[in-house]
Amino acid sequence: MSEDIEIINQNTRIEKIKNFFSNNYKKLIGSLVSILLVLFIYFGHQEYKKRAKLEIAEIYNQITLKKITIENINDIEQLVKIIKQKDPIYSALSLYFIIENELVNDQKEINNFFDIVIKSQKEKEIKNLIIYKKAIYNADIASENELLEMLNPILKSESIWKSHALLLMADYFDHNNNLIKLKDFLEEIVNSELTNNEIKIEAERRLKRNFSG
Repeated sequence: MSEDIEIINQNTRIEKIKNFFSNNYKKLIGSLVSILLVLFIYFGHQEYKKRAKLEIAEIYNQITLKKITIENINDIEQLVKIIKQKDPIYSALSLYFIIENELVNDQKEINNFFDIVIKSQKEKEIKNLIIYKKAIYNADIASENELLEMLNPILKSESIWKSHALLLMADYFDHNNNLIKLKDFLEEIVNSELTNNEIKIEAERRLKRNFSG
């Protein structure tokens, strides 16, 4: 008797499954197609990104392996194009190459490039490094407020670049003969637990030289 009941229950379950697939056939097919489409788009996009990165790398290497000057307009345009493609690695490298070889003399344009590169960088400490490099690039002509604004994301963080940013501000005030603010920044370097050891030694040396006795 129990075996007959089990057979009936099993047949009932099978019938329910059949009815479910029969009633929801179109929905199931639609869901399957949607899943396959999402997977196709995802892996297609990953392959596109991979190929695009290889193409960027090839163009960058072809340009930077030769000596170029400000007269090589096509090469400069290619480097600018790479910057605007917002690649985390090659956009930054292209900007550094432009600056080191003085291929663009417009400081406003260079700062716009810096902003693109900074925004395209997801890794926090690399972004802070690029912010620091932007501040160095502008240090000779920027006002105190402009320089502090640039470095603000680093100065208000626990970044490994914070002590470098503090020393840059100390150099700025030293250059402008503002001894009060120079001392403040040097002391902050010395008192910070996160300060790079070489920078701390340099700050201590300058404090003794300028403010002892």
